[in-house]
Amino acid sequence: MGLRTRFTELVGIEHPVVQGGMMWVGRAELAAAVSNAGGLGILTALTQPTPDELRREIDRCRTMTDKPFGVNLTILPSVSPPPYAEYRRAIIDSGVTIVETAGHRPQEHVEDFKAHGVTVIHKCTAVRHAISAERMGVDAISIDGFECAGHPGEDDIPGLILIPAAADKLTIPMIASGGFGDGRGLAAALALGAEGINMGTRFCATVEAPIHQRVKQFIVENDERGTNLILRKFHNTGRVAKNSVSDRVVEISTRDGAVFEDIRPLVSGAKGRTALETGDLDAGLVWAGQVQGLIHDIPTCADLVNRIVREAQDIIATRLAGMMADEVAA
Repeated sequence: MGLRTRFTELVGIEHPVVQGGMMWVGRAELAAAVSNAGGLGILTALTQPTPDELRREIDRCRTMTDKPFGVNLTILPSVSPPPYAEYRRAIIDSGVTIVETAGHRPQEHVEDFKAHGVTVIHKCTAVRHAISAERMGVDAISIDGFECAGHPGEDDIPGLILIPAAADKLTIPMIASGGFGDGRGLAAALALGAEGINMGTRFCATVEAPIHQRVKQFIVENDERGTNLILRKFHNTGRVAKNSVSDRVVEISTRDGAVFEDIRPLVSGAKGRTALETGDLDAGLVWAGQVQGLIHDIPTCADLVNRIVREAQDIIATRLAGMMADEVAA
């Protein structure tokens, strides 16, 4: 039996566990496996080179699961941005009913998705952005603490503060992201006011994740100290796994007069893709969060989701309820 929350009711899933949209990782194999396990799998739109390729990936995912799944569309400022409107149209035309938006000025996209009956989960890293997104009309918020992989924003607020601070201000369902990897985290997120958890790094270390086994083992062997914060100097902070490439990015960035062009070749998305696909950990950046310190195995998505829910239920029903019973007895 799953843990029912406002979020599971909203998107029609059994367990309040969401697989985050991850570049090069959010493909049909992983999304379908998470959805089949009772969670919410997410395809990453921009992993596909064209909107038509995204349509094909959505169709491929449907051959692998009959459960709800979503698509992530991350909007980032760029000199030559991808055709976001065309990707959005591909999502809508394909009949996708759940979208995770993230990034810069999503209003145009949110309005179009909502006009077509799509449930929108907006991912953000600050309470003020979450409030703005709720006003914009999104259906749920994914609030991303400083522990996360990817871009944690510039406020450096960890989940223990950010989650309840957001819960105090929001009326729509919220899921918690950044630092989640087991049932203790799910129970804690629920206690802090969230309606579920979003996991990225943890789902990278699963059987179905479409990345090289050496990368999965690298995540298992790392601990909570095994990340670097990059791009701080350029106000676009990213948390990545600590490897020779990210060490070099940090070193170059600390030099007097360093500019982004000095590190551009090292932070190339194409090189990160090479690292994930070939297992060459010195080929590029590997995006991973501090939750590496809580990852000790490479299970199937089904085993992982079931374990997390079972652990959370046991903590809530046994440990916490037991404390209450002891207090009453005393």
